[in-house]
Amino acid sequence: MYQVKVFDEEHEDDLSESINEFIAQKDGIEIVDIKFSTAFGVIENEQIYCFSALVIYIDSAE
Repeated sequence: MYQVKVFDEEHEDDLSESINEFIAQKDGIEIVDIKFSTAFGVIENEQIYCFSALVIYIDSAE
């Protein structure tokens, strides 16, 4: 069965780490696709970044 997991971090390295931890913890999954997105905004002269990814996978354990 296809499943999805959404990740959202303020730094691209944190996003990579979160995705890698997820993959390492899940035995028997096949990654189908990863959709990556970035966004930013400015609040009171401070730049805010958002790095997100949607991981589409098949979990053969279910």
